[in-house]
Amino acid sequence: VQLVESGGGLVQPGGSLRLTCVASGFSFSSFDMRWYRQAPGKEREFVALITRSGGTIIYADSVKGRFTISRDNAMNTVYLQMNSLKFEDTAVYYCNRGGDWGQGTQVTVSS
Repeated sequence: VQLVESGGGLVQPGGSLRLTCVASGFSFSSFDMRWYRQAPGKEREFVALITRSGGTIIYADSVKGRFTISRDNAMNTVYLQMNSLKFEDTAVYYCNRGGDWGQGTQVTVSS
């Protein structure tokens, strides 16, 4: 199993980023996928979930209305569109399938 995140970077408050996670080594369309994040000095926290077909999506309250999770099963890819970014969104963002994690991608919101 391999999960490879990309798309992080430095962005000003109010800006947008789109994170991408490309999966391999398993039947992607058979699994729910999640995004988590971990800010400096804090525990890793749930951000968003999308079920296998995309029929159910759940967000953490802190990102609801600003972030959008989506997936392309033909491309074995899950996305996280992040809009209206805030300082407190600064974290390493991780793609997750059950007990499997990517290496993470850094998102820094700073003026």
